Amino acid sequence: MAKYDDASWHYGGTYPEDLPNENAATHIGMFLTWCIDNNLISEFQIEEAGDDIERVKNRSLTGADFLINNCDEKFTDEDLNDLGNEFASDYYNDDTEFGQQYGSYLNDYSTFFDEKAKAHNKENISLYHVENSWDNYNLFKPIIDKRFIEWKKFAATK
Repeated sequence: MAKYDDASWHYGGTYPEDLPNENAATHIGMFLTWCIDNNLISEFQIEEAGDDIERVKNRSLTGADFLINNCDEKFTDEDLNDLGNEFASDYYNDDTEFGQQYGSYLNDYSTFFDEKAKAHNKENISLYHVENSWDNYNLFKPIIDKRFIEWKKFAATK
């Protein structure tokens, strides 16, 4: 099993003391939500957590809550289907050829929310301070959409 991310990796060490551990799942949950919305979720998750997948799709459960409740705070290759894993392997990690050429998920996430804060004359203290909200997901979703289109073109040339 390959692990893409784990909330516990983030809330250990230099994690902001003023935040609950759940905030470490927000960025992971936004990517997972995008995968659910684009039917890139695994058969295993569909069988095990089908009701919660529907709750994410109808916006009554966030991706971060899905990650915490159904994935033990861990985002792994068992959560995605083949296409989802191919995309996540190239985009979610910043040390891939695609990530270096086009951008990686965490870099896109950090840059986007830093720029959003600056546009409102605020400073985003850390990526963990991004609010786990549907408004934020809806604002960020087009970035992942764009990367997915770029990735499909990139993958076709491999």
